[in-house]
Amino acid sequence: MIVDLFTRSDGRQSFIVPIPKSAKSKVKKQYFQSLTLLEITWDMRPKVQLQKLHDVRVLTPYSTIPFDPDKLTITLFLGEFLYHALKGEQQDEVLFDYMVNSLEWLDGCSGAFVNFHLVFLMRLSRFLGFYPNLEEYEEGDYFDLRQSCFCSELPVHCDYLEPLDAGRLIQMMRMDFPTMYLFQLSHRDRNRLLEVAIKYYRLHLPNFPELKSLAVLQAVYE
Repeated sequence: MIVDLFTRSDGRQSFIVPIPKSAKSKVKKQYFQSLTLLEITWDMRPKVQLQKLHDVRVLTPYSTIPFDPDKLTITLFLGEFLYHALKGEQQDEVLFDYMVNSLEWLDGCSGAFVNFHLVFLMRLSRFLGFYPNLEEYEEGDYFDLRQSCFCSELPVHCDYLEPLDAGRLIQMMRMDFPTMYLFQLSHRDRNRLLEVAIKYYRLHLPNFPELKSLAVLQAVYE
């Protein structure tokens, strides 16, 4: 297999991984399911396009994500999203820790997590350089998706949020995982905010494609 891993020490790297047929092999195909947390050993070769793993094991085994259809759907969506969003990312230990801590929180959560992917995406924008200044917001403002800012005047282009959606966005951006259940959304509103988040990323990340897993995630919240 050819797999892409986001590593703490060297950012995103591509690996070629031979999968032996023997059931006793230390390297197993299931280790490379979307967003699995791994501990790996490898020698970084800067001029080589595909790196080789020496050893790999599961760092933190998930206890609920593989067995909860809703959590699994969320992680499959986020895996595809991150595959495209982090294509050019170099070493970023803070970003790496954010992703690991978020996934561990989701796996351990036994309560409401339906807004997890929204909060995750909005906070992720901080690491990629286009998190808006929330202090600029005043009630009734528009949100300019291109400029990543709130504004009192209607933008001259079509990539903006009306005041109602801008108000919802500001509330979501001020929430974190433990408190997000306090923000009540209808399925329709949740899917609307997800579409807005993806459009926002598409405006700021070149060649960001349509996501195959989006329709599956939206169907869960219909």
